Amino acid sequence: MFESLTQRLQGIFDNLGRTGKLTEADVDTAMREVRMALLEADVSLSVVKDFVRRVKERAVGADVAKALKPSQQVVKIVHEELMTTLGEPGRLNFSGSTKPHVIMLVGLQGSGKTTTAAKLAVFLRREGRQPFMIAADTYRPAAVDQLVTLAKQIGAPYYEEGTRAQPEDIAVRGLKAAKEAGAAVVLLDTAGRLQIDDELMTELEEIKRRINPVEVLLVADSMTGQEAVNIAKGFNERVGLTGLILTKIDGDARGGAAISMRAVTSVPIKFLGTSEKIDGFELFHPDRLATRILGMGDVLSLIEKAEAAFDEKEALALQKKLMENQFTLQDFLEQLQKVKKMGPLGQILNMLPGMSRFQDQINQEEMDKRLKRVEAIIRSMTPGERRNPKVLNASRKKRVATGSGVDVRDVNEVLKQFRDMQDMMSQLRKGRMPRLPGMPGGMR
Repeated sequence: MFESLTQRLQGIFDNLGRTGKLTEADVDTAMREVRMALLEADVSLSVVKDFVRRVKERAVGADVAKALKPSQQVVKIVHEELMTTLGEPGRLNFSGSTKPHVIMLVGLQGSGKTTTAAKLAVFLRREGRQPFMIAADTYRPAAVDQLVTLAKQIGAPYYEEGTRAQPEDIAVRGLKAAKEAGAAVVLLDTAGRLQIDDELMTELEEIKRRINPVEVLLVADSMTGQEAVNIAKGFNERVGLTGLILTKIDGDARGGAAISMRAVTSVPIKFLGTSEKIDGFELFHPDRLATRILGMGDVLSLIEKAEAAFDEKEALALQKKLMENQFTLQDFLEQLQKVKKMGPLGQILNMLPGMSRFQDQINQEEMDKRLKRVEAIIRSMTPGERRNPKVLNASRKKRVATGSGVDVRDVNEVLKQFRDMQDMMSQLRKGRMPRLPGMPGGMR
């Protein structure tokens, strides 16, 4: 998400003047392009107009700081105004004394409410809270089954009555069961509905009245586009939203929903669904999202992902192995699996400052295929071969290639890359700048 918007904005900023003051003509030209870029990203027209007006007022005639070029000055202003538009980071409200605290999930059908309920349960448990899930979607039989399956998968207690009872009655009885179970937080999964369906919206109002939730969170598909504004406004007017959860931000959405819904409803975005995996869920940080939109990376989120995937003691042991030339293909396989846990490589690279410029050169599908091929090749080796690849003669390589479904040349390529890495570490141990693969003569 946001890749197209990011590339458009970077092109605009690169075209600005490099010295002196920003003229009104410079800003006018840039803001016209920014306006088109935001509209193409499905940002609401009213939000675009207000955003462009604020940036223009600050940018025209702005004195360029000694350390900043005019384009950098505009980027700074746009970054700050993006953060203003995205709002303060929203956090869940657990201030009430009555327990369990009820979090009610609402939204359109297909927005990902049931999966989000499970993801939120996992998140809450990491925070030290005991979640309890209630299946109150009686309009889609598969929804009840899905919630039960997910609850069992993550080991969370749940309550369901199938699809025969009224949703508001299920919610009340489920809340009673949660109290008896000693749950700290209840996650209520409601049926998907259109905001213009008066009968179903009235049902939501009744559920809210009877269970008195501390949070009413709209689960919104970030790929919805400009209609996201009407959806958010409709739900907010009828049931009073306390927050937003944007799902599928790893997809092909153009990003307008994230910018528009927060600005139009004044309701904070609280979480982002970053992948289909059960742990693909993170707190919303407006400052980090703003830097990613502008192609400035998101190093803090990358660090958090790395900390979650890598154990500190294991990292120190790995460092020792590398420096003592004891790093094996088995170690390489284990590290590869941990990197995969951090998310798609394209997504990880976009968190590095400046890397978004090369987004169109990153073929995520091809990268995934290569990683799977490497993993299959190493898994087809015996433990002894992983420890000492030098024993891999022609017949062994042929066996590995057959076992992993690749050609012998693919096996040779993996082994060559592994040897190159060992050579680089050897040069580092000797205090020399390593020779970089693909650079004749290397670097000294």
